[in-house]
Amino acid sequence: MGSQVAFGEGLLTWSPDDGLRPAADPEPGGRLLVADSWLVRDGRVRALDRHKERFLRSCGECDGPPPRRLLEFWQDMTAALPRTGEWFPRVELGAGALRLRLRHAPALGSGIRVWATGQSDPRTLPRRKGPDLDMLARVRGRASGAGAEEAVLVTPSGIVLEAATASVLWWEDDTLCLPSPQLPVLPGVTAALIQERAQRSGIRLAHRERTVAELDGREVWLVNALHGIRPVTGWIGEPPRAARAARAGEWRTWLDDIMEPLPND
Repeated sequence: MGSQVAFGEGLLTWSPDDGLRPAADPEPGGRLLVADSWLVRDGRVRALDRHKERFLRSCGECDGPPPRRLLEFWQDMTAALPRTGEWFPRVELGAGALRLRLRHAPALGSGIRVWATGQSDPRTLPRRKGPDLDMLARVRGRASGAGAEEAVLVTPSGIVLEAATASVLWWEDDTLCLPSPQLPVLPGVTAALIQERAQRSGIRLAHRERTVAELDGREVWLVNALHGIRPVTGWIGEPPRAARAARAGEWRTWLDDIMEPLPND
């Protein structure tokens, strides 16, 4: 287990006896139970252990393979990750099968335009990444049709939860704000890293309930493992107005600096 094997872009399935092997995509209609993904840049990655913890925990919540098998899969998966180029791999659990989807990373963005019309949260399992990805892709498709790149999910009363593919954070004066963890939000790895740095730096953190309109004129960040921090540079449709991203640059540099080499064993 764990010896490095070179694979190109595509889907790999895993078994205890054969390790990872190229495979065809599953039949349409099979539900994705768990997924997790992150950026790999020239063999370096950010907070891989946290993605591992989230993936293993989520697999346990849906009666996935036993922990020993999950750890074996993770070891083989890590060895198979490319050490050159920019990649956006995704680990998956579906219908009892563990898979690795090797994908080249898309172009990374430094800012993002967001649909100002809050979207009612369509997810069935908001705290687990995987089951609702197709549904969220359709939400982003509607945002794209409106000229935006992302959409914000809201509660029935209009309170901001997160974006279709990212956590939402924003600044109110010198306070870094985010939705309450008691709301149905995914526990974001990158958002957690940012919160921990804020705490170490003495920056005030607050959980606040805001509508999209109440983000008017504020520095708003969309945060995920692929792009890191993308400040909202434009709201498409009705106001709010996007604020100048005064803080994002320094925080983006810090996120790049904490990437670490992939383990070799």
